[in-house]
Amino acid sequence: MAETPARSAAHHTFSIERTYPHPVAKVWHAFAAADAHFAWFDVEPTYTATQQTDDFRVGGRTVTDGSWHGGPRTRFTSTYTDIVEAERIVTTYDMWVDETHISTSLTTTTFEPVDGGTRLTFVEQGVYLDGSDDGSRREAGTNGILDTLGRYLDES
Repeated sequence: MAETPARSAAHHTFSIERTYPHPVAKVWHAFAAADAHFAWFDVEPTYTATQQTDDFRVGGRTVTDGSWHGGPRTRFTSTYTDIVEAERIVTTYDMWVDETHISTSLTTTTFEPVDGGTRLTFVEQGVYLDGSDDGSRREAGTNGILDTLGRYLDES
């Protein structure tokens, strides 16, 4: 008889705050316009996306599916649950590696005008399944994504 894998659920909440030297309208556009969003989100030279869709509206979904070169297939699906123009985005999202569901998260991204730019605050409450992560790798990855957003904003 095959051994049943150990089941577990690790919870982790983190908050990341960044100030970008760009107006709220520009930072918001990087999230709200699909072409801009995909120009910085999940951009890695060793990753090839096979599906990318973004329906930016309450109830709309974002899907990114692809493979790491020489590595596993990943799938990210999110649903927009709340959008307040130029102020707040709330999503729920799930991630898979190959066919294994590894996490479910609730995120809130807020945009606040400050002297010299925009303060973006990203909060994630996640459950990481069956030993896939304790949340620390997701937090580190999100920091990297927000670094990429900063470079995108500076170059666009």
